[in-house]
Order: sequence, then C-alpha cells, then structure tokens
Amino acid sequence: MKANRIEVVAQSSRIGAEIRGVDLAAGVDPDLHASINQALLDHQVIFFRGQRLTPAQYCDFAANFGPLEDYMFADGMDGYPFITEIVKTETETESFGSFWHSDSTYLERPPKITFLYAREVPPRGGDTLFSDMYQAYTDLSPGLQATLAGLRAVNSAAVVPRDEDVYAEVKSKNSDKADQQASHPVVRIHDETGKPALYVNGIHTLRFDGMTRAESLPLLNYLYAQVPRPEYTYRLRWQADTLALWDNRCTQHYALNDYHGYRRVMHRIIVEGDAPRGTDRIEPGGK
Repeated sequence: MKANRIEVVAQSSRIGAEIRGVDLAAGVDPDLHASINQALLDHQVIFFRGQRLTPAQYCDFAANFGPLEDYMFADGMDGYPFITEIVKTETETESFGSFWHSDSTYLERPPKITFLYAREVPPRGGDTLFSDMYQAYTDLSPGLQATLAGLRAVNSAAVVPRDEDVYAEVKSKNSDKADQQASHPVVRIHDETGKPALYVNGIHTLRFDGMTRAESLPLLNYLYAQVPRPEYTYRLRWQADTLALWDNRCTQHYALNDYHGYRRVMHRIIVEGDAPRGTDRIEPGGK
C-alpha cells in the first residue's frame, strides 16, 4: 500500500507494519507525519529499517507525535534527557521489559507512544513481541465485556516480581517512588480511533478498584492469558538501525531475553499521553 510517498507493508494479519521509502534523518513534514501516524493507528506497531539518526534527529522525529517525556526511573543520556539508553552487556542475564506489559500504566497519564531505536543488536535473539489489545477485547464474550465495562484497575510500579527486578540496570532515580499508583479503565477507549482495547497487564496492574488483589487475580489472570495468543501477536526481529514505535493505548509488548553472552543497546523515547478514558456500557457485539 502506498500512502503519501511511503510504502506500508503489513507484517501479520493483526498487527505490525514496516514503513519503507523514507529517510527520517531528512526530516518529516506535516503531510508525511500524517501518513506515518495513520499507519501507526492502522497497524499499532510500525518500524523503519536502515535509519541513521543522530540523537537530535531522533528526538525531532519523536516530537512530531507529542511532547517528549523522561522516564520516571532512569536518567537520560547526557545532553538528551528524553533518550533512555537500555543496555544488556555480555555478562548480564537480566533484561529490561521481559514481561507482557503496556508502558508505565502506574502514571496518571501513561505514555501514548514508545520509540525504540536499535544501536547494537546480538547476532541472534533479542526480538520483541507485540500483541493486539483491540482484538483481545473484541474476542471476549459479550457477558465478560459487560462485566468489564465501567471497571477500573489500580496500576502500580511495584507489581513486578521482586525476585526478577527488570529495572535493576536502568534505574537511577526516584527509587523511593516504586509504589507510584494510578487507577485506569479496564477497557480503554482509544482517543484517536474510538475503539475499545483491553488495558490491564501482568507487571503493573495490582487489582480492580474496590476489590482486594486476591479477589481480583482470578479474573485478571484470565485476561492476561489472552495477551500472548499467537493470532494476536507479531514478532519484530531487530537489525541495527531499526527504529520501531508502538501505540501503548492498544498494544502490549514483551522483550525476549534469549541472547545471553551478547551485547544489546537500545535507545528509548516515550511521548506523553492523556489520561485513559473508558466506558460504562458496550454496544451489541462488543463494538
């Protein structure tokens, strides 16, 4: 498919597309940005191969999508506070983000979009999986959709299992705020597409509002089990100089930790989002 000078190549039946025919280092005008943003809305995860960007060019491209935001638990690069360098060395075994999740849902306004730019990649492994939360919601039974309508859940920065502290290698600030919490709708209505998406995840969602964690977990665990279903997912195989961006409002992702003995360096940027909005009703058929 051609769209205003770019080629959008779908990568699966549900989610993911490669964008070809653009050199992001040359800058992005409003028409080109509109085409790229539409591709993101249509495919939820998009990526560009062979992009050679300076940190300033990388920040400039990301800023087309909204105000940049620094990561709560890590310092940015020198001179570029909005770029978080995520490094796994040859001798480390823990990985950043090796759980299914949507980014920073413990914030009142979680990031809208996450950008990840591959600077060094292992010869094999280190892929990232993405899952379509629109479809994960749509395929629920009408009865369960009705149950979830209007429910809210408490999300916390402290839900990640303490014996697998995936933040260990990047955390350098605000460590005293690990109990940061925010309440969000369980079914999020996307502010641009208007479509409902499942919005709970296993590393940040603590419980339903008004319920204990023990009461919440049976249903939460059922919802979490929908996320990795193969028909909802796409697997991105990184190459050096690949830039990917994904829509946190309707996706979850999982960084595979299968490249011990090799170095991997990624540069991440997040774009500020709005407070998630939900619904207290569903239309027939869950639409």
